[in-house]
Amino acid sequence: MSTPLLEISDLSLAYGDVQVLFGISLEVREGEIVTLLGSNGAGKTTTLRAISGLRPARGGDIRYRGSSLLGIPASKRAELGIALVPEGRELWPQLTVRENLELGAYTKSARARSGENIEKIYGLFPRLRERRTQYAGSLSGGEQQMCAIGRAMMSEPKLLMLDEPSLGLAPILVDQMFGIVRTLHGSGITVLLVEQNLQKALELAQRGYVIETGHVKLQGSAKDLLADPAIRQAYLGL
Repeated sequence: MSTPLLEISDLSLAYGDVQVLFGISLEVREGEIVTLLGSNGAGKTTTLRAISGLRPARGGDIRYRGSSLLGIPASKRAELGIALVPEGRELWPQLTVRENLELGAYTKSARARSGENIEKIYGLFPRLRERRTQYAGSLSGGEQQMCAIGRAMMSEPKLLMLDEPSLGLAPILVDQMFGIVRTLHGSGITVLLVEQNLQKALELAQRGYVIETGHVKLQGSAKDLLADPAIRQAYLGL
């Protein structure tokens, strides 16, 4: 069994006086695709933001390669190899595609290879090469998602976290997006995925965790979760 790349132990987190996570524990092993499942407001996005350093933990621990991330700022976590593609993409709309990609290469090692890495991104997303001089705000939803993933890849991540990558995309683009995630995983990147399309997520991932109101309610192999009658009824309408 591969070693844990990421371990979350008894993580609690609040927005002001409103507690959102209540002692969540999970792990992501090197080379896995793990998916976080649950309804809107369950705490999935908050978990990703805590891992990336955008929200401070109230309690518990987040360990990456065996060392605690608590107290380490988001910029340093990026240097360690943790990248987040946020829900809604959060591109700079008045900058070009290429400029948005270049902003992803903010670590020293990534800056040294930014030209080489941009070519890799263009190889993965030929449409971005075609659109490289266009403003990001003028792109279609699918193109913006490609740009957001490409920007994250520019930091040369070991752990890539994707928050609702298929949100707002046409069905044909959803299939394409999951194919891209599969390709990235095949290149050696570990993936932590939050995704509204549970069927697709569980077909792609090796393991999953079901989060409800800030608690982990279920966990297991993707195959077992996909076959679970309670999940099929609650989330897949089957």
